[in-house]
Amino acid sequence: MVLAGAAQRLGRHAGNWLTIGPEPMRAGLCQSARASLKALAMTDERLAPAPKDWIMAIAPYVPGKSTTDDGRAVAKMSANESPFGTPEAARAAYRAAADALQAYPDSAAVKLRDALAARHGLDPARIIYGTGSDELLHLVAGTFAGPGDEIIFPRFSFSVYPIATRRVGATPVVVADSDYATDVDAILAAVTDRTRMVYIANPNNPTGTFSARAEIARLHAGLPRDVLLVIDQAYSEYLDPADDDGGLDLARSAPNVLVTRTFSKIFGLASARVGWGYASAEIIDAMHRIRAPFSFGIGSEQAALAALGAHDFIAHSNAHNKVWRERLEAEVATLANKGLRAVPSKANFSLILFEGEVSAETAYQGLMDAGYIVRWLPGQELPHALRISIGTEEQMTGLIAALRRIVGA
Repeated sequence: MVLAGAAQRLGRHAGNWLTIGPEPMRAGLCQSARASLKALAMTDERLAPAPKDWIMAIAPYVPGKSTTDDGRAVAKMSANESPFGTPEAARAAYRAAADALQAYPDSAAVKLRDALAARHGLDPARIIYGTGSDELLHLVAGTFAGPGDEIIFPRFSFSVYPIATRRVGATPVVVADSDYATDVDAILAAVTDRTRMVYIANPNNPTGTFSARAEIARLHAGLPRDVLLVIDQAYSEYLDPADDDGGLDLARSAPNVLVTRTFSKIFGLASARVGWGYASAEIIDAMHRIRAPFSFGIGSEQAALAALGAHDFIAHSNAHNKVWRERLEAEVATLANKGLRAVPSKANFSLILFEGEVSAETAYQGLMDAGYIVRWLPGQELPHALRISIGTEEQMTGLIAALRRIVGA
């Protein structure tokens, strides 16, 4: 880069002298400049911009596989998507929006904000929206952190957190877990005068673990008032009402809490990319200043509005998920003598640990051969684990049988 910059500066100065300098000097400079530029080009052929160091420190997000290596049709149980597709009302609303594709969507998402506010008892002016909750997780880091700042999150948590942190030049502070769950004491012990934010997912991805309301309250109470607590509730709709972690209540009253949610999971709209968040007016105002003017298209907003009213679809999805998540974890418990263990989950997936003779990688390949793609997580320091999304009854029955065969049960 130094050489490239020197070449560019030399080229500019040479251009000036070739235009205004005396004739002998122009001729001499011309010859000298060409020789110098040629020498510089030989030592630095790239002559291109270099990205920031903290950007190159990011480990790119690696999505789960959608197909097998040989292209066979298989059951995709790696991305925590809805096994029942999308509510029919949401599909119809999306199709109907095709008649208005020439128009920009409502940049204020008024109808969606009003619907969310009515459903959850919120102030619509304090709802922010984005391209999935991922965009909001990036926006909040870009708004409240930068070089020299620190952002804390648990060791086993959503892979967007370190990306969002490093993207703005902040330093990720990864704290220890408590048997794969969020450790509030470890988070509080890591806070320094450079801490600007704490990310936690509840239920957590990829472990499925859950921090109860009292733990969330204790975490918030222990943080300095100038540290923002971001509670990522992407899987909150899979919780029983008694398991409410109190995040939205905190966001209603506390000036330093942001809750994010998504339509990608139980609502079956992962491809629509609709997320939303709630916080104090001051936090939302600051985030809006760097939000893209149009986050998602007309069809996505209309589908999300319709999905909010699909109560039967949501109730069925929730009940099915609970039955088959518990059945999967019960089956894994019978394989404890084979070294398998399920981390107790509150989400729409289970994290299965392989601590015996059969490795997670072997099971991953074996399940793929049997027609089931799950998520192997060596990139998240979990090479000994598989995250298995809850699928249909047929998919779950077949996967459990295949898993038993693979471990020799």
